[in-house]
Amino acid sequence: MITKIEVINLIKKKLPDSKVLVENLKGNDHLQVTVISSKFNGLSLVKQHQLVYSALKEELASEAIHALALKTETPN
Repeated sequence: MITKIEVINLIKKKLPDSKVLVENLKGNDHLQVTVISSKFNGLSLVKQHQLVYSALKEELASEAIHALALKTETPN
């Protein structure tokens, strides 16, 4: 099991300037995550998502996170 705080910390380690919102959709392994970061400027949606997935690689592989609904944005 992974906590919301652990998910936030893993993403912030990869994207230090990010704002991260995590919601449990079902249990603690089905998550909806929104990441807002200036690092996404000029990147395609696929590249943005790849950055976040790389931060959570081990947790996804071990199925600590079973399902991830991901939304990425740049700051306004």
